[in-house]
Amino acid sequence: MITPPARLRKSYEQGELDEEAATNKPLEQFAAWFADARRIKGLEPNAMTLATASADGRPSARVVLLKEFDASGLVWYTNYDSRKGAELDANPVASLLFFWAPLERQVRVEGRVEKVTPEESDAYYAVRPLDSRIGAWASPQSQVIANRGVLVANAAKAAAEHGLHPLRPDHWGGYRLVPEVWEFWQGRTSRLHDRLRYRLEGGDWVRERLAP
Repeated sequence: MITPPARLRKSYEQGELDEEAATNKPLEQFAAWFADARRIKGLEPNAMTLATASADGRPSARVVLLKEFDASGLVWYTNYDSRKGAELDANPVASLLFFWAPLERQVRVEGRVEKVTPEESDAYYAVRPLDSRIGAWASPQSQVIANRGVLVANAAKAAAEHGLHPLRPDHWGGYRLVPEVWEFWQGRTSRLHDRLRYRLEGGDWVRERLAP
């Protein structure tokens, strides 16, 4: 018999997050947790849920892959003509969520979003596998298509036209989320989870504990 969702239970006992153990800078805390996640075999540590909203506030979310992070923000790449691209054009703020189940950890990041420079997009596009570079030409992302054959035909046409060294299409490139809020969540027993939030105030990061 299948257990109904309301009866599913898990006790979180992998770790803790207190103010003394956490750093004062959220980027350093993220880098440390990201390094921990990279050591977990089979985990895709850079998978993150990207939540955007349309101009009228209708939300949507999907999983994308983090490709870079530093003091300037967190970067991913996609089709600018996709649904997420249209929503970011209309409402350039977003939220990111990392969930690393084996570590019982979540990281949430909120902030404004900007496009990376064309030079940055060119540099990343150039190191992608050839099939992925062709795919950027072949897929009219988020548009209705008749069947998978359309993608196959588009890919064959793009490969014939662009050869082994395709240039980056104008409709494809990177976005950078510039953090204004970070939240680090560590699962704990009895649902008394640890939550530390860092919010930007006057150019400085203010760290505070939130109730779970």
